[in-house]
Amino acid sequence: MIKKTLYFGNPAYLSLRNSQLVIKLPEVEKIKNIPKWMKQETERTIPIEDIGVVVLDNREITITQGVIAALLENNVAFITCDSRRMPTGLLLPLEGNTVQNERFRNQMDASLPLKKQLWQQTVKAKIENQAKVLEYYTTCSTKSLIRMASDVKSGDSDNYEAQAAVYYWRNIFPDNPDFIRDREGEPPNNLLNYGYAILRATIARALVISGLLPVSGIHHHSKYNAYCLADDIMEPYRPFVDRLVIETMKKQSIPEMLTTELKREMLTIPVLDVKIGGKKSPLMIAANQTTASLAKCFNGEIRKISYPSFE
Repeated sequence: MIKKTLYFGNPAYLSLRNSQLVIKLPEVEKIKNIPKWMKQETERTIPIEDIGVVVLDNREITITQGVIAALLENNVAFITCDSRRMPTGLLLPLEGNTVQNERFRNQMDASLPLKKQLWQQTVKAKIENQAKVLEYYTTCSTKSLIRMASDVKSGDSDNYEAQAAVYYWRNIFPDNPDFIRDREGEPPNNLLNYGYAILRATIARALVISGLLPVSGIHHHSKYNAYCLADDIMEPYRPFVDRLVIETMKKQSIPEMLTTELKREMLTIPVLDVKIGGKKSPLMIAANQTTASLAKCFNGEIRKISYPSFE
């Protein structure tokens, strides 16, 4: 089942009733002596079990503890935004799998050679997907990327991920040859940042569902990063976000301050079509397959992570 991604960009009261998320408008709630039936008509309810990601993007949103607890019990990724209205926080459940303790131990006991092999697969899949995006949207050659993907060694000892990134970002926006990928850089960096934040939450949610620790990565290991494994596993998925950004840029220019319409485009990331295991699948479902395969790698059942590709 594909879970819903909910975005709240206006003031709202969020509460829980009968396992349903109840959404009320503050301006209606403040009106005195308003008929009960009229208040009820302005309410909207959504089953908690249907929700996968929630984004809170307004400082005048009031949410009850009951809603937060119910969302986390149902493995919902809960994102909060800062004063610039960009994602700044991610809340995930502590428990997401019935054999979580066993999977934690398998993950923490994973050998360095295994981690290096898994990172090799990750980098290879990422570069191959980057090559597909370049091939589709530009006229530049992808031979160097294809060669790098085939030559990635265990642990990516030659740092082909970085080399591929330099070539990729130099050519991905033909109409903007001076583009530099920088989190604080000019648009469309801001749209990429927003899209990657939604992707990161989707991957982190899938890791928790698979009983894995998002904090313990196979490559990323910064002591300041609580989502090292999510940042590892999302790498081959990034080109799907890039493709969405490119398609969005075809329809409109990207301003310094992202509009609600642009954010709404990025909120479709969990339902983007990808190809995984030879079949087309929504990205959110594919992420679950990827993290489930990773758990099996840690357990010694298989040796290859299942990553998405373009058709």
